[in-house]
Amino acid sequence: MNIKIHDEGYEVIVEKKRIKNTYIRVKEDLKIYVSTNILTSKKYIEDLILKNEDSIYKMIERERKKVLKSSKFYYLGNEYNVILCNNFKKPVIDGNNIFVKDEKAKEKFLFDEARRVLPLRVKECYDRMNAPIPYPKVVVRKMVRKWGHCNKARCVVTLNSELIKQDVDEIDYVVIHELVHLIHFDHSKAFWSTVEFYKPDYRKNKKVLKEE
Repeated sequence: MNIKIHDEGYEVIVEKKRIKNTYIRVKEDLKIYVSTNILTSKKYIEDLILKNEDSIYKMIERERKKVLKSSKFYYLGNEYNVILCNNFKKPVIDGNNIFVKDEKAKEKFLFDEARRVLPLRVKECYDRMNAPIPYPKVVVRKMVRKWGHCNKARCVVTLNSELIKQDVDEIDYVVIHELVHLIHFDHSKAFWSTVEFYKPDYRKNKKVLKEE
């Protein structure tokens, strides 16, 4: 069931139990949960919600603020305020705010952007380096301990989707780091000298990314 509260659409989850009274609450997913008797009609529930529209909206706003306090959104090195709003089917960035339907929509937006942006950075860095290396296949996925990985034998560069939260300069460092592995597969002195040749300020990027 869906219902409009102050011109915003919200999903209503009805839980029918062997109880006498009807209880309404709002959870952090901003859905309206109604616990009621098994014989309660849909019409009664809708009327009850609309009758208590103002009170329910206050409950929604309380939960919305809780989510905002616990949620930080970073995209390409910039921090945004997360505004939960059911009226936005797709996340929209406006100024310092990002309007999203829920946490799932936010994470999907970040992953989709990672798959779009990171391969573009590989192309940009590869062309800028103009190194005698083959163009790699690019894989984007969530990784736990690494920002990137290079499989020299298969000529595959894998990038952590979480990189989309970092500034483009940090992204380019990781990309160059992995591309240089197509020249030097270890972390030898020659490897780091080559990284420095293509990214003179790489030490700054390592600090930002908290690499040892």
